[in-house]
Amino acid sequence: MDFNLSCPIPKSEYDKVLLAHGGGGTLSHQLLQKIFFSQFKNDLLDVHHDGAMFEINGNKFAFTTDSYVVTPIFFPGGNIGELAVNGTVNDLAVCGAKPLFISAGFIIEEGFEIEELWQVVLSMKAAADKAGVKIITGDTKVVDKGKGDKIFINTSGIGVIEKGINIAPNNCKPGDVILLNGRIADHGIAIMSAREGLEFETEVVSDSAPLNGLVESILSLTKNVHVMRDPTRGGIASALNEIAASANVGIEIYEDKISISEEVKGACEILGLDPLYIANEGKILIFVPESESDKILHVMRTHEYGKESQIIGRVTSENPKIVLMKTLIGSKRVVDMITGEQLPRIC
Repeated sequence: MDFNLSCPIPKSEYDKVLLAHGGGGTLSHQLLQKIFFSQFKNDLLDVHHDGAMFEINGNKFAFTTDSYVVTPIFFPGGNIGELAVNGTVNDLAVCGAKPLFISAGFIIEEGFEIEELWQVVLSMKAAADKAGVKIITGDTKVVDKGKGDKIFINTSGIGVIEKGINIAPNNCKPGDVILLNGRIADHGIAIMSAREGLEFETEVVSDSAPLNGLVESILSLTKNVHVMRDPTRGGIASALNEIAASANVGIEIYEDKISISEEVKGACEILGLDPLYIANEGKILIFVPESESDKILHVMRTHEYGKESQIIGRVTSENPKIVLMKTLIGSKRVVDMITGEQLPRIC
């Protein structure tokens, strides 16, 4: 008797992939867990960090990859090329690594203006130079007109981790405090303003920036850092929920300590968006023991990308896997993982 055996696709709420599956929220988490993590399961992947961390001959490395499909490709404060380099640098930095090398793959739509491609490439070189990394390999593909959207970029990066540094999502402990290096939601609103033609009294620009220098200054002060995460897709809300779930802890944040510009607040009110779920490209969440927080906060505030740093919350043993926010009026509300997609294609 012949048998036709195959591995069944896990049942899901949806039969097709939605834009929301790429939004960094609940649907993204389900897609990763059911489709990818279930089949690619291994010790390195199971850490669920922004990059894989591993040792070779006693030396510790971090390796990461990401793809950038932002639209429009030019936006206030940056473009897709600069974003690709900074995003890869930051994913390595939050692993505690010193970024060294990047690869770049380009998928270009037929008809894309050479002048615009040149601007993207120049911005990538400038971003790499500023971060102190080298773009050492890559690939270029061209697809038929109408089969792409101007340009997509995939980058991978590798960096080295010094001995004594152990940063991972499940390392945070009750009693840790959470630091954030400045205003949130600027990137997502900058993209939306460019996409929808929104105008503000003061232009909202993306916060896209390389954070490896800020991380290096912190780790040169102390290696006693438990978790770092750059809250990109899904914003700080999704990042905090992922960490709370990984470490099986509760997290409490303080609304009055989370900085948001007036322009971003106004845009969110008009558009019905919650800034806690909007992407950032130059922000970092840092979990450290309370005894280390004052000196780390001081060194962060002396750095170019940390002048507005604040302690925005703490880790508790209560309400495991739940993020609560203490509001301005003193009440508490649950900050859950977002289900859908507020702003598609913002990175």
